[in-house]
Amino acid sequence: MEGKIVAVCTAAGRGQKQPVPRLCLVRSHGVEGDVHAGTWHRQISLLADEQIDELRGRGLALAPGAFGENLVTRGIDLEALEVGRRLRVGERAVIQLTQRGKECHTPCAIYHEVGDCIMPRVGLFARVRRGGEVAPGDVVATDPALDEVRYAVITVSDRGARGEREDRAGPVADELLVGALRGHRIAAVVLPDEREALEPELRRLCDDEICDLVLTAGGTGLSPRDVTPEATLAVIDREVPGMAEAMRAAGLAHTPHAMLSRGVCGLRGQTLIVNLSGSPKAVREQLEALLPALPHALQTVTGIPRDCAR
Repeated sequence: MEGKIVAVCTAAGRGQKQPVPRLCLVRSHGVEGDVHAGTWHRQISLLADEQIDELRGRGLALAPGAFGENLVTRGIDLEALEVGRRLRVGERAVIQLTQRGKECHTPCAIYHEVGDCIMPRVGLFARVRRGGEVAPGDVVATDPALDEVRYAVITVSDRGARGEREDRAGPVADELLVGALRGHRIAAVVLPDEREALEPELRRLCDDEICDLVLTAGGTGLSPRDVTPEATLAVIDREVPGMAEAMRAAGLAHTPHAMLSRGVCGLRGQTLIVNLSGSPKAVREQLEALLPALPHALQTVTGIPRDCAR
């Protein structure tokens, strides 16, 4: 489905918003300078111009932003979209729908000013997955590729990065994930054991490529060059220690050396990052330990509707 943005609006305080020439959407934050921006699920709001037309038909003069909406759309059937769907907005931004309508316990300022407020009934709320500028005339559209589980595999190996060793860990991860998640691999990258290379790549895959899962393979041991856990801890917001513990426990059933893995798991925004060991055997054992819980974890983290993910 595809439509157009007919107006963009913002306000520093609660109540009606004012139309502006353009908005800056900030990842995991919302509209720059808007009162509703923040680390929550209703970072931006959308309202269909067709819905506003019904009230205009009653003789009400309603300017864009009258109901506190950030984006006014036309031509895309917002009512048909499931919560969890992702939309492309403008040239770069991606938003994810998080809530339809909201509960109002008392009539708000908008209700008193306009005489009715349709936002609680038909408005949509979303979080920003990828930032960018948005202006009237920009396209807003669904994209099936955004509603699949998107993953990437980074193999961390000095020799692999120099082309002296074939990457065998990445293909094992692909084999297991395609069958278990029905996902779509966005990237397969081989990097040297250097934080200066790994940290920006992790940020790029999470923030720009909108990966739901990023797997690293290698660099989790005790060698001075093994810096994958440090690079991961530098970019994540929260750890998921149980997953790392489960992988080490599974490895101990095969070798006592599994206790030497320093791999961590954590979240950067809505992306799960998992550090796997470097050998193909370890990658298989560790991923198989996670697979029973991985689909549920990703559904919880990403919010993608189950039917879309299937």
